[in-house]
Amino acid sequence: MRTTPLFTPPPDDIANLIRTWPLALLVSTGDAGYAATPLPLLLEHDAQGNAFLLGHFARSNPQLDALARSPRAIAIFLGPHGYLSPSWLRDRSQAPTWNFATVQMQVEVATDPSPAAALDAVRRLTDQVERGRTEAWSPDELGERLHRLLPAIIAFRARVLHTAATFKLGQNERADVLADFLAALDGDPLQAPLARMMRAANARRLASRVDGDRPHRAIDSSGNRA
Repeated sequence: MRTTPLFTPPPDDIANLIRTWPLALLVSTGDAGYAATPLPLLLEHDAQGNAFLLGHFARSNPQLDALARSPRAIAIFLGPHGYLSPSWLRDRSQAPTWNFATVQMQVEVATDPSPAAALDAVRRLTDQVERGRTEAWSPDELGERLHRLLPAIIAFRARVLHTAATFKLGQNERADVLADFLAALDGDPLQAPLARMMRAANARRLASRVDGDRPHRAIDSSGNRA
């Protein structure tokens, strides 16, 4: 994935995106071509700081056979995103754009067919997505059904080999253009997550507004203003 320093987030922001938007597309290739499965994944680190993604497949998923032969894959996380229209701007000479936050991790997948690994994966993933709820749900509430369902899944732990992330969130926009985009997004409840991420990525600029009167400049191929 193409990345630039302007749109590259710090590690904490990458971890927060995966925690908040854990559904990833796990893509691999094999003799039959490409395979892709959407899966919620949990990011974890070992004592040495190595990163891993924890998840589970349905045992009936044919991608498991491909991964058994070739365990390399890429996990693609997509956070908030949306089209930004020049129709929202006071300066309508600006170009439209699409803001987004994405993380791509090259991984090596290792499956564990044991029931204990499946239970651990289910518990840990559920704890993550239920955290903070006033009446958080636990897998134990399934009762005896839990142990009848576990044989249908297989857990995996994928070692992260390389991470690339692009958070394109208006860092290259003039302050007045950014403010107009945010005002428009604030009018759409569905875009609240994108607006929050844009504000976080531009917190210092929004606080100072020192560049609000700078003349228009074109965007160069690296994402910076020329």
